Amino acid sequence: MGLAVGDALGRPAEGMSPAAIAAKWGRITDFVTDNPAGTDDTEYTVFYARLLLKYGTALRSADVAEAWRREICVQTGPFKGAGFSELATIENLRAGLEPPASGQHCHSWSDGLAMRAAPSGVFAPGNPALAAHLTAVDGAVSHSGEGIYGGQAVAAGVSAAMGGAACEDVWEAALSQVPADSWTARALRTAGEIGLKAADPWSALEPLYNALAVPYYYWTDLAPEAVGLAFGVYLAARGRFVDAVLAGVNCGRDADTIAAMAGALAGATEGIDAIPERWSRVITAVSGRCIHAVAGTHILQVADALADAAVGGREGAQ
Repeated sequence: MGLAVGDALGRPAEGMSPAAIAAKWGRITDFVTDNPAGTDDTEYTVFYARLLLKYGTALRSADVAEAWRREICVQTGPFKGAGFSELATIENLRAGLEPPASGQHCHSWSDGLAMRAAPSGVFAPGNPALAAHLTAVDGAVSHSGEGIYGGQAVAAGVSAAMGGAACEDVWEAALSQVPADSWTARALRTAGEIGLKAADPWSALEPLYNALAVPYYYWTDLAPEAVGLAFGVYLAARGRFVDAVLAGVNCGRDADTIAAMAGALAGATEGIDAIPERWSRVITAVSGRCIHAVAGTHILQVADALADAAVGGREGAQ
């Protein structure tokens, strides 16, 4: 739910700069559309969660590829709001490529895996290594390199938070599951240096943006950038859900994904009661706007099912 709420809050600000957001809204503190809804971030998260529920720890990249071909690649209507990494993967799978080749394309570094990685952490509470492994298995279908690392960082962080870890330990868990010399690791270290010293996420926004954003690059979905910003606002907010998510929204760039990842981390840290009811009550079943196969799936039903199926059960999970 934290991920889905963050996604919906950030959707109108996607692709904007912090300055453009400030000029239009001052500061986004609530939904700014009449019909708030999530994007492909939430729908791909639900799709991946269903695979975890079906296969559990036995999940293989071949299973993921087969599910994409069976439920996504056959879709004839437009994939509204889909990222380039997902569209490239669909074409690769349609052409007969198998993972990891299907994920080796010119957008493989995107945050498309990181945006859907939270279910791994819910399924493997307190086990960051397992969560990161499962996300890498999923990610081999659609990503490679930094795209995989970004997903592993989010999965590991959510897992640690679900196990009751403090914010700094959540960050360290994420760092432990990515190569130390990677762009993702460097972004995470910078996020920690700024976020942990900040008095609040609002004072951290400009330093985080200046240190991590790549505004001269046209596309906003760079995984190291988005993951770094998400962890930065989460740490600066000390895991507080509302502050972390709203700061993520006001980062701009890939705002829906940044806020979704921050929402997943903070939701795992604080639990469902920290999410304002005025937000959660409007985020119910996904529309299937991007992936028709998941239309009508209810967010909390998926969350409950993951918690029930989790390795070790609900104990240790929020």
